[in-house]
Amino acid sequence: MDAELESRMKQICFQLEEINKDTSIPRNIRRMAKESKDFLLDEKKQMDVRAAMAISNLDKMVNDPNIPLHGRPQIYWIM
Repeated sequence: MDAELESRMKQICFQLEEINKDTSIPRNIRRMAKESKDFLLDEKKQMDVRAAMAISNLDKMVNDPNIPLHGRPQIYWIM
């Protein structure tokens, strides 16, 4: 993995971890944030597959009607 991609992955994983730690966000969305982070860090799969799985999960998160207003922009930034 080149340096730029590694840097972006760290930023994304940090943001997903922040969502996961935020107790004002519903538990199911926090769980999906953790799953997305795990997808991205799973080196057994190719990067494009990992990214597609994470984006699919993020799309489910952003369309969840229970997400608080401050969570949606954070997820859009990650996407």
